[in-house]
Amino acid sequence: MNPKVLILMGSDSDWEVMSESQKALAEMGVASEVHVSSAHRTPVRTGELARGAAGRGIQVVICGAGAAAHLAGVVAAETALPVLGVPLASSDLAGLDALLAIAQMPGGVPVGTLAIGKAGARNAGLLAARILALSDPALAARVKEQRERMAREVEAKDAALQARLQSDKKA
Repeated sequence: MNPKVLILMGSDSDWEVMSESQKALAEMGVASEVHVSSAHRTPVRTGELARGAAGRGIQVVICGAGAAAHLAGVVAAETALPVLGVPLASSDLAGLDALLAIAQMPGGVPVGTLAIGKAGARNAGLLAARILALSDPALAARVKEQRERMAREVEAKDAALQARLQSDKKA
């Protein structure tokens, strides 16, 4: 299966968090390509990965970065593909600096910004799948099933809580 999503991160230490994007994509049956490339330390390579992505069949790019977090913006400047940014908590500011860096892109260079950390990385994978599902009916069905499964899990948890509450009342 050819990768449809490119996951980039500024450092291999980001993989613990960014692997959540790949896991979410795999659950949806979407192949991904993963690379470490830094906006600051390897800018030429980062630009090449971004510019060549569409030619390799990539349709969405997910970038995870902390601190100054320029990776998503640099990639968005180099490609017309949708770019999703995941702020990582890699500095003393616990990801707030990265969140602001990714969210405050100048007009004309859009980057979709997700939550800080693992939840944001997971949601980036799920959002990428939803973007791809717009032109893939089979993937759209898998996205729908995933949403329905989550709803069933919440309903089951509520039923278990209600049973426990009833049991506590009788005791």
